Amino acid sequence: QVQLVESGGGLVQAGDSLRLSCAVSGRTFISYPMGWFRQAPGKEREFVAGISRSGGSTSYADSVKGRFTISRDNAKDTVYLQMNSLKPEDTAVYYCAADGSLSGIRMRAEEYNWWGQGTQVSVSS
Repeated sequence: QVQLVESGGGLVQAGDSLRLSCAVSGRTFISYPMGWFRQAPGKEREFVAGISRSGGSTSYADSVKGRFTISRDNAKDTVYLQMNSLKPEDTAVYYCAADGSLSGIRMRAEEYNWWGQGTQVSVSS
């Protein structure tokens, strides 16, 4: 079993920065490909960023490229999402997820096995 817990969300002004953290527990002897997703009210859950098992490869949605950075510290069993230049359209609940298939970075929510409960990010204009 793998458990994920997100933290670091909050209410900020447009242009501000936040760093989200995802603590991983359970089968931490395995480093899984990890993803960040977000879901706004009334919308589908969408891919934000992904990172490979070693952290050597990353992938980003076009909407956040150049503003967000995903990273991981496997020694601390933690994945991060640094969010800069936040915009009101970034407002959503942000979730981290682990891909138990140990594949390359994937972008569909249905392809991930374990999910955190989410953390709210609200950006005012």
